[in-house]
Amino acid sequence: MDGKLTTMLDEASPTGRASTFDRDVVIIGGCGHVGLPLAIALAERGASVGIYDVSREAVDTVNAARLPFNEAGAAEPLAAAVAAGRLVACTDPAIVSSAENVIVVIGTPVDEHLNPDQTAIPHALGDSIAHFRDGQLVVLRSTVFPGVTALVEKTFVEHGLSVDTAFCPERIAEGQAMTELFSLPQIVAGRTPRGAERAARLFRLLTDRIVTVTPEEAEFAKLFTNVWRYIKFAAANQFFMMANDRGVDFERVRQAVTFEYPRAADMPSAGFAAGPCLFKDTMQLTAVTDNNFALGVSAMQVNEGLPLYLASRLERRFDLESSTVGILGMAFKGGSDDIRSSLSYKLKRVLAFKAGAVMCTDPHVTVDRTLRPLEEVLALSDILVIAAPHPEYRNLRTSKPVVDIWNLRGDGVLV
Repeated sequence: MDGKLTTMLDEASPTGRASTFDRDVVIIGGCGHVGLPLAIALAERGASVGIYDVSREAVDTVNAARLPFNEAGAAEPLAAAVAAGRLVACTDPAIVSSAENVIVVIGTPVDEHLNPDQTAIPHALGDSIAHFRDGQLVVLRSTVFPGVTALVEKTFVEHGLSVDTAFCPERIAEGQAMTELFSLPQIVAGRTPRGAERAARLFRLLTDRIVTVTPEEAEFAKLFTNVWRYIKFAAANQFFMMANDRGVDFERVRQAVTFEYPRAADMPSAGFAAGPCLFKDTMQLTAVTDNNFALGVSAMQVNEGLPLYLASRLERRFDLESSTVGILGMAFKGGSDDIRSSLSYKLKRVLAFKAGAVMCTDPHVTVDRTLRPLEEVLALSDILVIAAPHPEYRNLRTSKPVVDIWNLRGDGVLV
């Protein structure tokens, strides 16, 4: 920092913040799956953390020391941080002015035409721009379209603000945040050397392993990470369909290929590749290349087509029009309560057209009022599909046919 801020540091602050600020960190969008674990982790390491979020319900839940969603290992440190006064949430954007470090957890959305909106983050910041102050460090945390970090810096300059801008992408998997925030290296990219150093100092609260790159390199690194996973899932799903069409159990093939063979150890099982990031980020990378990313487009066709493929196989095997299908698991991944972009709902829509009836259940999801208890779905369904590999289904006992492309029950994946 320049001027008097460099001589007015709070020695009690773990970030060494300037004493002109009341808090170490404020996280914009901090009650969600990315922002809240980060807020809890920073508070656990002694930082004074504020959260700005537009959801009154989520803010009230956090201030009551409760999690608004499931996240393993987060409940106790949240309660401790709230009780100690190190973590507070609010719906008032004025809290942004209280912290030296402002972390923005707003990703680049995809519009109804599946095109990324590169201006969404600058526009979203416009709602709180009046509360930013000179001398702050602004860190973008969610996935952004390449060049957005520079665009955000330009936005602050246009508003006459002297802030440092950085992009430090999140790298956690839902359900593992409270481990991975401390165990994974943090990628740090500042628009200036000073911004990079300030961002590195902030994230050293979590880990000493800092990887410093340019913002453009970090933007591509985040996209490549998610798209690489998505392409691997697509390859496995394509292999599953190839084998299944020929009456071969893909899971037996996969286990043979990966057994004590390191070059194939990362071949995933078949299953729905979904969630709020993988498909969206593949669309972003496709847009970067002016829609010339053939590999990414093919991956989207395979992964998004898996529910259609399963429905088609069920039509061949059963009298689907006269059958009730029970879908077990509506979250986008096992052990999660998050239904964002879940392909279980795509399967539900397809089967609602093809089957006699469809019933759905999930032991974790609470936001969908149409879900039925597991016992009811088991009793009334003719066919069962394990759509999310929740551990609760591993020892499922039923005499009815079960489609289990995850091989959760260990009986193979033939459909």
